[in-house]
Amino acid sequence: MTGAGQLGNGAEEQDWDEGDASEVLKTVGKQLKLWRERAGLTQAEFGKKIDYGEEQVSSVERGRRVPKPEFLNAADEVLGAGGLLAAMKEDVKQARYPKKVRELARLEAEAVELGAYANSVVHGLLQTEDYAGAVFRLVRPLLDEEAIERRVAARMARQEIFNRLPAPILSFVQDEVTLRRPVGGRMVLQGQLERLLEVGQLRNVEIQVMPTDREDHAGLSGPFQLLEPHHGPKVGQIEVQQFSRVITDRKELRVFEARYGIIRAQALTPQESLAFIEKLRGEV
Repeated sequence: MTGAGQLGNGAEEQDWDEGDASEVLKTVGKQLKLWRERAGLTQAEFGKKIDYGEEQVSSVERGRRVPKPEFLNAADEVLGAGGLLAAMKEDVKQARYPKKVRELARLEAEAVELGAYANSVVHGLLQTEDYAGAVFRLVRPLLDEEAIERRVAARMARQEIFNRLPAPILSFVQDEVTLRRPVGGRMVLQGQLERLLEVGQLRNVEIQVMPTDREDHAGLSGPFQLLEPHHGPKVGQIEVQQFSRVITDRKELRVFEARYGIIRAQALTPQESLAFIEKLRGEV
């Protein structure tokens, strides 16, 4: 969601080493190892054939790394698994997400409309891979590189929402400070601003900027988002540090719907916002 330490665009998410997700990854890893050894390949040899490093292969086999769909497709073909490894993609799809994020990912996948306000970092659905990695590297206590890789992969997977058909209606309001804060350094920030300009051109996406000099600002209570699933009532989601809350009460939702409408009215228009982001990119 929105804000450091949060699901949407923050820095910390629940560990994978729990319950069914962990078992799925371990099962996939064991199957991969069996097929690799059956083919008479070392991890290094196998990795070279599918363009992955030995350490990456080792992490997948140990159930510590979530394999991407293309990894499983390539492994299936190289090892002659006859579709058995590729068929695990659906199981892995859910295991990509930490327990805390799975319900959010499901809601996003089913949403026909989503509106989000972010005031600390760029919203997770809009983040580049480099920016997301930089955000997770700011987590304290520190995360190890494997944990960072898994969290980044999960965040990138959620961005499949931009490729869905029919396309959902997506709107984002970013506080100006999120576009100026050099998370990951100037080059990473520049790449992030370019990503915003790219996504902002999509017909079903509107990105708005809330200028810092606005005297009236309805979003000072913090970040939140609203999602309307294809089947089911609209829900809201708010984050405070590591605590997440899904809002289903209609009376509470009306408050957030009104607040989001006011925030959008106070922010720059989508066209003005893209021009503003373009100007910022030139200043980085």
